Amino acid sequence: MLTGMERIKQLVEESPERKLQTIMHLVNETTLKEVHGRQEKGKAAGVDKVSKTEYAKNLDENIGNLIERMKTFGYRPQPVRRTYIEKEGSDKLRPLGIPAYEDRLVQGVISEILEIIYEPKFYEFSHGFREGRNCHQAVKYLDDKLMGKTSWVVDADIKGFFDNVDHDWMMKFLEHEIADINLLRYIKRFLKAGIMEADGYAETDRGVPQGGLCSPIMANVYLHYVIDMWFDKRVTKECFGECSMVRYADDTVFCFQYEKDAKAFYAKLKERLAKFGLELSEEKSKIIKFGRFAGKEAGKFDFVGFTFVCGKSRNGKFLVKCRTSEKKLKVKRAKASKWIKENMHTPIKEMISKLNLKLRGHYNYYGLSHNIAQMRGFYRYVKYMLYKILKKRSQKDKMNWGKFDKILEFDPLLKPKITVHLW
Repeated sequence: MLTGMERIKQLVEESPERKLQTIMHLVNETTLKEVHGRQEKGKAAGVDKVSKTEYAKNLDENIGNLIERMKTFGYRPQPVRRTYIEKEGSDKLRPLGIPAYEDRLVQGVISEILEIIYEPKFYEFSHGFREGRNCHQAVKYLDDKLMGKTSWVVDADIKGFFDNVDHDWMMKFLEHEIADINLLRYIKRFLKAGIMEADGYAETDRGVPQGGLCSPIMANVYLHYVIDMWFDKRVTKECFGECSMVRYADDTVFCFQYEKDAKAFYAKLKERLAKFGLELSEEKSKIIKFGRFAGKEAGKFDFVGFTFVCGKSRNGKFLVKCRTSEKKLKVKRAKASKWIKENMHTPIKEMISKLNLKLRGHYNYYGLSHNIAQMRGFYRYVKYMLYKILKKRSQKDKMNWGKFDKILEFDPLLKPKITVHLW
């Protein structure tokens, strides 16, 4: 027998144009408990100050009470507790929204429902926040387009996307596929729940808080209608040459064969975003000459932490090279240096073991073809910082490069290697 979620998936596959009704019942004891089971222990609490451990003490009673309130519409999402974390490569802080525990559970189930409904509708060029897709696949997709007839690239940066999602448009987009008034009502309540900061409560008339379980899928739905469908159904028809796009969350790159198409699109994109309450960052967005015909005028651009540049293979053929972006590399070095300093009194064997975990994570992400030089540079930097801190903590300055190399013979630092091949 099919579960409720499986049945919805079947309906979507059988009748993709059909609006779904009466799906709020999927937020039930079984699905809420499943989401509860997936929550990590020790995560920061919302305004309710309730943790997973605390909620689990009377799980059946708590879930039962929640469902009863939802049936009578007595359940209202609480304001999201806003905190701030450091933004990588910047002195600015990035806002993060932490939902109350019950809200996290309900959002988790609603998120699953939305993913089932919209996953078949999303385009191949959309990669962010989707199961079975990752940054490397987005890079490979883009690499394939750049190796084709692309001669111009539009690197588009949306200013404060998550903070500027228009709630009215968001609900209109959801209504295209969903006819369940109750589900839509609760989604709207989540959007309008407000924010609690140190200086008090603030209403929210726009935006989806980063940190909410529904935010990733809602961001994809919003951009699916605002950019993806528009590009596929309008832009591709109006261009004289070939064009394509790739999107990872709100990080988007557009490829064009002809300069006039790229310039015309750039102007239209600004108008399109403005219609839906969004704005293109003129400082970070640009039109770049790029591709096999760009020659010495070829520019470069960043996408998902990599810098894309035009290059040549050993036999002189054109290829696209992906390197760790300078901005990301600077951040990674700073983090590594800070961690080494903070752990200077950790036993050497343990320290190197933990450093290797961090290095492995770095190599697994940045280990693309042609990026070995940047990874070796990062390895040498970590090695040097480790030597400096061990020398600083050694009594009477007994540490030297000879002794340090001896240490690494027994407990070597993990060396870089290519982990992802673009071809």
